Amino acid sequence: MAKEKFVRGKPHVNIGTIGHVDHGKTTLTAAITKVLAMKGWADFSAFDQIDNAPEEKERGITIAISHV
Repeated sequence: MAKEKFVRGKPHVNIGTIGHVDHGKTTLTAAITKVLAMKGWADFSAFDQIDNAPEEKERGITIAISHV
């Protein structure tokens, strides 16, 4: 039996951000999700919602990887 061909009904983009500490990676990610959300293409993630760990929130930095 042949496998069905996958058809994606929604456009999909993966974006990776690499940079030094405190250079705005989380802020940039929040801005990208806001613009895409205004167009109806994504859900908005505020910068303070992207950092989940208590230490990240306390220090105001992203330590681990985050998927938004």
